[in-house]
Amino acid sequence: MKFLPEGLLCESEENKRYFENLNTLYEAMAESRTLEARAVVCEGSHNLIVDLGVIKGVIPREEAAIGIAEGTTRDIAIISRVNKPVCFKITAFERDCYGKTVAVLSRRKAQLECQEKFLANLRPGDIIPARVTHLEQFGAFVDIGCGIVSLIPIDMISVSRISHPKDRFYVGENIRAVVKSIEGNRISLTHKELLGTWEENVSQYEPGETVSGVIRSVEDYGIFVELAPNLAGLAELKAGVHPGQQASVYIKSMIPDKMKVKLIIVDAFDEEIPLPPLRYYIDKGHLSHWIYSPVQSEKLIETVFDE
Repeated sequence: MKFLPEGLLCESEENKRYFENLNTLYEAMAESRTLEARAVVCEGSHNLIVDLGVIKGVIPREEAAIGIAEGTTRDIAIISRVNKPVCFKITAFERDCYGKTVAVLSRRKAQLECQEKFLANLRPGDIIPARVTHLEQFGAFVDIGCGIVSLIPIDMISVSRISHPKDRFYVGENIRAVVKSIEGNRISLTHKELLGTWEENVSQYEPGETVSGVIRSVEDYGIFVELAPNLAGLAELKAGVHPGQQASVYIKSMIPDKMKVKLIIVDAFDEEIPLPPLRYYIDKGHLSHWIYSPVQSEKLIETVFDE
């Protein structure tokens, strides 16, 4: 079985087949199949009600997530699932007070299986799918399987520095990430290694071109302009420019041994432009060692995954 972030299984034909009738739901229970459907209500007692199409499903509070019964996971983790897909296993069928059949579900059991059969087998350098769940100043929280969340620290998101993860991601975005380290059940992630080396990024540009960019910081000695998530250049100072602005910049020169791109700002302006799709130079498999800097560079920037 393939373990995916919540929301990616919901619309698959295989998943939909089990909601056709009661017989297929019984089949899913017999096979201990992990399914996915939308949670529609969180009761006052924090039981989650799930729409199974032909019948109603109930995830008891203690079965809503790993750690709820132990008190290590807060109830907000249950409440926040309303109107979103949730994964679960069917554990029983019961009759409610009206005599109607109700499926008893467990999200916790689906998460435990994901931990044991997928996450426990990961090692640093593995590239995995993830879905952005929420963004904080210090990093992006992402679902790495069955609603189990991990963190990409802000400095691991890209080589080009950003002031907030919202400058790079949006909630609900499907991304790729790399396992950085593992301590027990805690998995730390990185992302910048998938966005290309200096040479891969700079190969998209030529001196003499005028291209688009984003103002990232204004320093006493110049203005840093992001050309791509893993590539920024330094422009000459220009009055009235501030971080977050869109810009058009002229490329003066590229200096591989110093990893520098020299720019001149033609124009800088305030405009909300949707985040462009991320370009991944690597999106699957395993990374043992990643070097960002070119061979002739005076400075070495690298990530070592396999010690």
